[in-house]
Amino acid sequence: MVIYPAIDLYDGKAVRLYKGDYSQMTVYNENPVTVALDFQRKGASHIHLVDLEGAKLGTTPNLETVCAIKKATNLFCEIGGGIRSMDVIGQYIDAGIDRVILGTAAVTDPDFLEKSVQAYGEKIAVGIDIKDGFVAIKGWTEKSQYDAYAFCDKMAALGVKTLICTDISKDGAMQGTNHELYRNLSNKLDLQIIASGGVSSLEDVTKLAALNIHGAIIGKAYYTGAIDLKEAIEVAK
Repeated sequence: MVIYPAIDLYDGKAVRLYKGDYSQMTVYNENPVTVALDFQRKGASHIHLVDLEGAKLGTTPNLETVCAIKKATNLFCEIGGGIRSMDVIGQYIDAGIDRVILGTAAVTDPDFLEKSVQAYGEKIAVGIDIKDGFVAIKGWTEKSQYDAYAFCDKMAALGVKTLICTDISKDGAMQGTNHELYRNLSNKLDLQIIASGGVSSLEDVTKLAALNIHGAIIGKAYYTGAIDLKEAIEVAK
């Protein structure tokens, strides 16, 4: 299992939200590039980036920071947050970003999703944010009408290869992750499943690795010191 340490970007800084709430934001580092370099020093091969401003606005306000992280490291970089046009996808791919994550747009604009997958193949992933069993959109501020499992099936049918699946109720809460959700997804889908939200201990990492999923994102637990990233990477192997 691959560990994806995460940097959430807001105003060029590394921040974290509590349960997706923009009013409960903590700034952890003024320079995200130094955070990414620390990930690399500790053995990370991949990084998960989220433009939190982009998630609300549908633009790329932190593109310069994302490019700086890619340039400074050898990490496989995936980016999500407000990616709703082919132009924005092209900007990231042209900048050398390895994978682009569609969230709200994958729910609200299936034609765009289909075009994206046809154009960029495995460089397109879909982020599925789950709130009370349904897919949430627009920076977690709205609940869609889609049942989470039915939506995952739909993504597989469209040719999506990677799903980043977040249980919003667990995200940033440091209360453990939703192992049952990821077990069910792993059993039902022949896709690369990346677990996100609530990975807060080495025990969580061990349990997720046993589910035979592709990856796990570690966010707040790294910043608070609850998880030693180097140890987590070894456990995941």
